[in-house]
Amino acid sequence: MADVIEGKRILITGGAGFIGSTLLGRLVDRNEIVVLDNLRRNALKSSPHANHGNITMVEGDILDIDTVRKAARGVDVVVHAAAIAGIDTVIASPVTTLRVNMLGSANVLQAASELDSCDRVVCISTSEVFGGRAFQAHENDNADIGPVGEPRWTYAVSKLAEEHLAVAYFQEQFLPTVVLRPFNVYGPGQVGEGAMRNFLQRALADEPLLIYGDGSQIRAWCYVDDMVEGMLAALAHPNAVGESFNIGNSRAVSTTLGLAETIVRATGSRSEIHMVPRQSADIAVRIPNVSKALDMIGFEAKVGLYEGLERTAAYLRAR
Repeated sequence: MADVIEGKRILITGGAGFIGSTLLGRLVDRNEIVVLDNLRRNALKSSPHANHGNITMVEGDILDIDTVRKAARGVDVVVHAAAIAGIDTVIASPVTTLRVNMLGSANVLQAASELDSCDRVVCISTSEVFGGRAFQAHENDNADIGPVGEPRWTYAVSKLAEEHLAVAYFQEQFLPTVVLRPFNVYGPGQVGEGAMRNFLQRALADEPLLIYGDGSQIRAWCYVDDMVEGMLAALAHPNAVGESFNIGNSRAVSTTLGLAETIVRATGSRSEIHMVPRQSADIAVRIPNVSKALDMIGFEAKVGLYEGLERTAAYLRAR
């Protein structure tokens, strides 16, 4: 378990989202939390921490530098989790994706650099920067972005730009930045798009599970509690500053078809599995090498795929 963080004032951009609100739940009892979010996807409202006295909510957009500066006033730590994400949203709004993820990230990093003191800035990037084929992808591997004009890759390009900017602020202005690349995070409280959430919801309702393509795509799945452990390690460990880390579970691996079949069995569902044509570029394989995170900050995912599925299904059943 990551070191305890306490007595801090922490800004979480996207703090009402899935990962941000889960992190908030781990920090809010011992710290003051400022949440900056436009509340478009609000997982916090159904969280047990929604009305916690240690939360200050700033509803706004990271594209507004004045709003970001206001939210950042007096904070010790910044976690930048706000972004446009989700393949359907990205394809429908590539311009907004690029603006929010690049210009919005620039605003957050600039506001952090203007603080009198800042202990840490953790930026949440994406495993999509490794492109269409990433087997045992290492942090030092070349980024591999798809062709210009394919909307899916606007997300990867925008997050890669954020990474470069975070590193540049560290190198030029000595801002203590850390970059995390999550690999297929899922779990209770997930909002928006995602194959795992979609499959589970449809399986619990005995509705068909739709697979885009032939189902041979391979993914490593990371349970959200493990993701948060990685974030806490990045916030607390002195080795993290100026580095990037893959955060994922290289042992929790499945094809998309295998995942759908496992979910049907695990939930006792009567759902059928249907293959449908792909609507955009896809990723054939995405599995991280996480040895750097283990060696440098002590992160290692603990929750296996089946256990994570059961926990997530139980959460969805309860709702």
